[in-house]
Amino acid sequence: MTDEDRRRADRLARALGVAGLGLGIAPLTATDAISRLCGVDDSGTARTMLRLAGVRELVHSVLLLGSRSPAPLVWTRVVGDMLDLTALGLAASNRTGHRRTRVLAVTAGVAAITAADVYTALCGLRRRAPEHARAGTVHATITVNRPRDEVYRFWHDFENLPQFMIHLDTVRDLGDGRSHWRATGPLGRTLEWEAEMIDDRPDELIAWHATQGMIAGNSGAVRFTDAPGDRGTEVRVTLQYAPRGGGAVAAFTRLLGEHPDQMVRDDLRRFKQVMETGEVVLSEGMPMGTHAKRQLRQRAAQPMSRGGGGFR
Repeated sequence: MTDEDRRRADRLARALGVAGLGLGIAPLTATDAISRLCGVDDSGTARTMLRLAGVRELVHSVLLLGSRSPAPLVWTRVVGDMLDLTALGLAASNRTGHRRTRVLAVTAGVAAITAADVYTALCGLRRRAPEHARAGTVHATITVNRPRDEVYRFWHDFENLPQFMIHLDTVRDLGDGRSHWRATGPLGRTLEWEAEMIDDRPDELIAWHATQGMIAGNSGAVRFTDAPGDRGTEVRVTLQYAPRGGGAVAAFTRLLGEHPDQMVRDDLRRFKQVMETGEVVLSEGMPMGTHAKRQLRQRAAQPMSRGGGGFR
């Protein structure tokens, strides 16, 4: 569904909200006239139900006209339509002659409104993708106490990335600025894609985007600048996740087990450790080397004596 389709659905929802104002006011201000028009003027209970339906229409209109994304809220109107059609069906079965004819005519009109409501509601439902599945941008920054050229060189070799990116298994250099990426999520599903470098400025910028695979359309950039106060290098990461099809990115982030914002920040903290200490900090709970994925099995850090009382 395109952005224009979504905007059209919202415009239609607002139009239904405006129409609902009239449908709500009429039964409240001209109950007797409306009951005669509908063929139910022989029943006090029916007139009371008309007034209640008017109040309900006004509530629906307030919801639709007051929302920035009203299309999904049209489901509230659909529920009301079902109640109206049920009541009209019962009314038609209990009446004969011209009253029955009027009830059936009104039923046809309500059915047409219901069709419009259902269409708009379905459009709104398709719009409501999971939050993490929607296209978006992530920004994260960290300061690394290492020279800028050294930080740039390490990141420029994409095969180093699994050392601190917990979701990555391997990144393989294919030459000519292309690379093949492989990740495994907590549920064991393997994701693979290819990426190409689209901008490369030594010691300043590395930018890439995914060209093939499940997350094709994603892109990212890393900028390297001197940190204030001669404190090393400031690393700024921008990740744009807008793959073909919202379902792809939804599956990707579900498999990773966390939102991209948190994922990138955690990766940068591990990157800082690798650059400044040569490894991700280990403990007795995780004495298994620097590959980031192994941290999934760690436990709280505890000093570990070794030999003559040294610590590790």
